Amino acid sequence: MTQFVRVGARNRQVEQKVENSARPPDAPEQSPRSGEISGLSEIPNIDVHAVAPTPTPTPTGAHQPAPGVPRRRVADTDLDVFPLALGTSMFGWALGAGASEDVLDRYRELGGNFIDTADSYAAGRSEHLIGLWMRRSGSRDATVISTKIGRNPDNQGLGTAGIIRAVEASLKRLQTDRIDLLTFHLDDRGVHLEESLSAVDSLIRAGKVRYLAASNFSAERLLEARVLAANGLPRFRVLQTHYNLLHRAEYETSLALLARAQGIAVMPYFALANGFLAGGYRSRAAIATTTRGLRVAAHLNRRGTRILSVMDRIAGDFDVQLATIALAWLQSKNSICAPIAGVSDPSQLDAVMAAATYRLSRADLIDLERASAGS
Repeated sequence: MTQFVRVGARNRQVEQKVENSARPPDAPEQSPRSGEISGLSEIPNIDVHAVAPTPTPTPTGAHQPAPGVPRRRVADTDLDVFPLALGTSMFGWALGAGASEDVLDRYRELGGNFIDTADSYAAGRSEHLIGLWMRRSGSRDATVISTKIGRNPDNQGLGTAGIIRAVEASLKRLQTDRIDLLTFHLDDRGVHLEESLSAVDSLIRAGKVRYLAASNFSAERLLEARVLAANGLPRFRVLQTHYNLLHRAEYETSLALLARAQGIAVMPYFALANGFLAGGYRSRAAIATTTRGLRVAAHLNRRGTRILSVMDRIAGDFDVQLATIALAWLQSKNSICAPIAGVSDPSQLDAVMAAATYRLSRADLIDLERASAGS
């Protein structure tokens, strides 16, 4: 069996050849530094996702996932999705119509079917471009659409009237008759949660919304929502939250425990930390003085450098991109359904979606945990 090794690691390569000669043909690949990749169940907080076996990485530098990548069931819904959601916040803003369609075409070509957007992305332009693409490609029925409401200035907040108007506007822009996963983009404390859930209940009964999700909700508010759901109101099936190798503490405390206890599927956003975890920013000179740039610059410290160093080593061992490693780490966690990642060019999707077929070894996971501990 061919083994991924870092170029020039002659001793490591010889050792692996000896080990591989005694391994059954169908045994999983091993990291050059550790035990079998299949032994993930021995590590705390790692979900091996029993929905379907994850294919063993192929020994190609591109490491591109095929359209046959197993889908994951979103919580207790009937939504089966590719384990990487395409973020579209740049559609209609940094990416024009043609570039957005190219990204969507490539995502679909690689087996993707889960698109995340919001009515506030480029003032609704993102939804509009997705709608045009679905009509052109005839892919609506094969696509799971997740959109967020509550932050568009035209329909701000989560009051009854605002929710209904926002959904109607999103349906029109998306050129569809239903939203698969409607997400509250924020926790509107100025409106009783019962009112917001009741508004969605009417939309679900009308067939315009299938399932409900929450973004930026605290564990306390999710518990409150669960109590209301016990009385017949719609239940949050998905939580979108800020989570990545650089930003861990907020999710890994009460939110992670609650998601597991309630069976809520988790979709981490900022999965690549604005591109920092893709390895594109190594010095302040390479960072633009924008809001995004300031976010990235905050990671250029000792901890960020330490994380990139471990990722560089893993990338060298297996000839994969850093984005693949960052997303594979997220996908190894309990309750994580599909991290959200956006790209600015279709070529970047190869590394992003390779995470669906890439499994980190025990030692690599431990190294990443240690390097990223503390936040």
